[in-house]
Amino acid sequence: MKRVLILGSTGSVGVQALEVISESPGLEAVGLAAGSRHGPLIEQASLFEVADVAIIDERSGEKVAAALPECRVFTGPDGIRGLIEAVDCDLVLNAIVGAAGLEATMATLEKGVDLALANKESLVVGGELVMRMAAAAEVRLLPVDSEHSAIFQCLQGSRPARAERIFLTASGGPFLGMSRNQLKNVSRDDALRHPRWEMGSKITIDSATLMNKGLEIIEAHYLFETAYEDIEVVIHPQSIVHSMVRFGDGSVLAQMGLPSMKLPIAYALNYPERQPVSMPQLDLPAVGELTFLRPDIEAFPCLRLAREAGERGGGAPIALNAANEIAVDAFLAGSIAFLDIARVVADTMLEMEASLPSTLSSLGQIQGIDTEARRRAGTLIG
Repeated sequence: MKRVLILGSTGSVGVQALEVISESPGLEAVGLAAGSRHGPLIEQASLFEVADVAIIDERSGEKVAAALPECRVFTGPDGIRGLIEAVDCDLVLNAIVGAAGLEATMATLEKGVDLALANKESLVVGGELVMRMAAAAEVRLLPVDSEHSAIFQCLQGSRPARAERIFLTASGGPFLGMSRNQLKNVSRDDALRHPRWEMGSKITIDSATLMNKGLEIIEAHYLFETAYEDIEVVIHPQSIVHSMVRFGDGSVLAQMGLPSMKLPIAYALNYPERQPVSMPQLDLPAVGELTFLRPDIEAFPCLRLAREAGERGGGAPIALNAANEIAVDAFLAGSIAFLDIARVVADTMLEMEASLPSTLSSLGQIQGIDTEARRRAGTLIG
């Protein structure tokens, strides 16, 4: 029985992970963590009979403790770290949204436990440190993002287990084919209307700006030790091919399936085994055709900004990610327009360019850059 600790259990990935566990006799949920949504957390803990939970919001923690008297409840800023250190588990699924997930990733690696990583920001802002820690601890990093899971699956059994070129596929989001001029007046609701995937609001906006794909370029660089010039983004509106790799002999392998996070989640949780997943199966004749396009960098500059930050390395991806999180929050709140997201990110990066370090040495250093970038982005918006 593989014992799984789920961080971010009330979010989209966490909910689907629990569905996978409920269908898999070889998996057991032994701990759950959430930010502030105490109601769903209480329901999940009761249904899966877990003995340990964490919730960051302390007021919500009081409600969880009252509803679950048999559980150990960890609360406050250090609650998730306390949960990770206390729970006896074989695998941690980190599905926390945003840069806040980095500390949980580091705590997991410090414990020496395998990590199923759905929090791409851990590698975007702390890739250098995270990969060093994973190697030192001799633990496995199992990608959960559908694209990186696809690449990981394509590499299984290859010697060497490395691609000559990686093709990250992107649906193109709700604004595929629109020009920069057409994007000037798109609304929050328009941006949240993704044609293929059901995701949380932040990642859905990132998909609309193509920032999500830019962050995935940085993630792929670290996960698969691949140079940035060998990672290419391809727009694939059907979202059937989740990513592809090309090898030295010219062979291109692709992983395909219907657009659902359950498959990559199940692969990571059950790895190295494959277990059945209850979801509709791919019917290629019904799909009809698969198309591939080049991204429009002029209309969607976030993709270029992310690649440039990754190539620069050091503190640049941290500033990029922090400014983007602030800008996305402002867009969702109605404070800025859609095109302002890229503007805020670009201006923040420009302001901080001279002060960003070329290498990273500690979590405190990362947090300092993150805080300053958020302050500057907030000032630009304000």
